[in-house]
Formats: sequence, structure tokens, C-alpha cells
Amino acid sequence: MFIHWGVYSLLGQGEWVMQNRPIAVPDYEWLASTFNPVKFDARAWVTLAKRTGMKYITITSRHHDGFAMFATRATRYNVMDWTPWQRDPLRELADECHRQGIKLFFYYSQLDWHHPDYWPRGSTGRKTGRPESGDWNRYLDFLDAQLTELLTNYGPVGGIWFDGMWDKPDADWRLPQTYALIHRLQPAALIVPNHHQAPLPSEDVQTFEQDLPGANTAGFNTKTIGGLPLETSLTMNDSWGFNLTDHNYKSVRDLIHYLVKAAGQGANLLLNIGPRPDGTIPPEAEERLHAIGDWMTTSGGSIYGTRAGPIAPRSWGVTTQRGDTVFVHVLDWSDRALALPPLPGRWRARMWPNGPVVAVAQTEAGLTLALPAAVPASFDRIVALTR
Repeated sequence: MFIHWGVYSLLGQGEWVMQNRPIAVPDYEWLASTFNPVKFDARAWVTLAKRTGMKYITITSRHHDGFAMFATRATRYNVMDWTPWQRDPLRELADECHRQGIKLFFYYSQLDWHHPDYWPRGSTGRKTGRPESGDWNRYLDFLDAQLTELLTNYGPVGGIWFDGMWDKPDADWRLPQTYALIHRLQPAALIVPNHHQAPLPSEDVQTFEQDLPGANTAGFNTKTIGGLPLETSLTMNDSWGFNLTDHNYKSVRDLIHYLVKAAGQGANLLLNIGPRPDGTIPPEAEERLHAIGDWMTTSGGSIYGTRAGPIAPRSWGVTTQRGDTVFVHVLDWSDRALALPPLPGRWRARMWPNGPVVAVAQTEAGLTLALPAAVPASFDRIVALTR
């Protein structure tokens, strides 16, 4: 589960509203002083993630607006000191994630539209009224100070999910120093950089935004797939942060197909929700998460603990593999016969998890599966191949 939630949620126009309108720093600071999500319930959020079948949560600790959604001594511009709410949602989420056995990652924006020392300006945040001067190294010290707090005050953390380096791609971000700091404070925490480049030294995961690995349909991702574990992030509608008028939600079928295709390429799916400013989750998102959870209850065994299967993605679907079992995910195929390329060994097949035996015709040219008729309500016909 990916969670984009912060001061921007108040305006219901997505997480880039400060840049897009644009809004000057003094006006945004006043907006931040009104943030009071009285219906926030960490247990409900974590329970929903677990009910959906998710294994980890990544939440925005600080987005591009520069407002810290956690208790920090590095600046008063944070949820504890600046708002009437005076609660630390990351503390509550961390405690609940530990209780329910869910890993918690912190999204952290390297880009900052508020901080005066984010200088020289990058490609965004140029109209927020800040003085045209600053100390870049002092800003990076501030960044490292906040990361130190996130990695020392919230117990074991799954990792840090970075975003925003693309705003100043040629700047010296002092990555070796920052990455060493993270790995020193929590050696098991993963560094997940959303910089849209090929993996850099000391990074632990390669993530792709709104794209399957290497596809770059979004136009800003790299097509290079390195040797690291893979992840892809996806919005449920067209927005990351809460957008009051964005009801263009993807269907349950499309979301499950994306999840299966991600697994077929060896990638985790980080599926986003944008909670409302009061702390509640939009019902359209909750309904889809429940439906995905129902599907994962019966079909998750073909996803969890698997890697990309031996057959590269095809127009009809993908394969995943765990141990000696290959799962053939038939997503878009109407004919009863499905031809597969050759696979070493002799194979048996059955519909998974508890379906009938599937006849396999095996020749030097490959395998042909005699599929049962598709069920209209089925999102994915899964055939388990075993030797």
C-alpha cells in the first residue's frame, strides 16, 4: 500500500497543488495550520492493508511541499508543532504496523518547495515566493537530520523511498553520505530511489512509477532494468494525493491484471490510496481493496514468494514461478487451446488452486494446454504446471 497524505489533501486537488496553482509559502503555511484529521485511525488503515493482502506500507513522511508529517526537531514546520491536531501519524502507524506484522517504509521527498536553502532552484517550485538565495549543503544537512529521526524514533523501518532527485538531476545530492547514514542506522532498511535512472551504488530496490519495469509508457522512467529487486507503483485513479473530482478509478479487473503482470516480471506492486483530509479513505478505493483482498485470499499463492516465470510476458498473460511450480496466468485469451514455448522436462497441469486436471500436449515445438471454458467473472485463469 502506497499512501499519499498531507496538507495538500485539504484542497482536494492532488499532492502537486502548491506547484500547480501556484501557492506562495505564507499562504501554504496558513493552510498547514488548519490540518486537523480527527477521523484518522491507524489501526483501520493497517487492517485494510492486511485485509487486501499487502505486506508493506509506504507513506509520505514529507512530500514536495516540505511539510513533515512526523515529529521532528529539525523544523517547526511539522504536524506536531504546526497544527491543532498535534499528533504524530507516523508514530501511530509504526506502532500498529509492528503490532499487525506489516513492514513500514517512509517516502521522503528530496525536493522541497518550502525550505529556503533548497537553492539553486530546480525545475519546479519557482513561484512560492522564497528568497533567491540559500545554502545547499545546509539543506542536505537538514535532510540527513530528518532521516536520522525517521530511522531512530520509529523502531525497525522497512526502508526509505526517495523521490524528487529528478528536480535537480545534475546537483550533488551527497548520496554516498546519505545512503551510508541509512545503512548505518538501520542495516536492514532498504533504499528505494524513485529517480527514474538506472540503479546507483548502495541502492537496494529499483522502482518504476506508473509503469511496469522497462516499459516507460509514462515517458520519464528508464528502460534499463538492473539486477536489484523490482517494484512498480500505481495510482488507483489518476491522482496520488486526494483529488475531490477524480473518480476515474481503475476497475478491479484492471488492478488485478496489473498486479499479476508485475509479478510476472518479478516486481512488487505498490498500489496507492489518497486519504481524505479528515483521515478517511475514499469509498471507491476501499471497495477495490476489499475486492483485491478477496482475490488474493484464493489466488495469492500464485503471487506470494514467486519470481518471474520461465515464459516471458505474452499478449495473453504472464507466468510466475515458486520452486518447481510454474503458474500460467491467462488474463486475456478466449480460445480453449493455449500454446506455450518449449519447457525442459515432462509437465502435468491443473487449474489452480483446486480445479480440474488440464490436458497437456507436449512436443518439440512446445506445450499446448487444453483450458476449461473461461468464467465471465474470473479475472485470471491460473494453470499450475508441475514436473
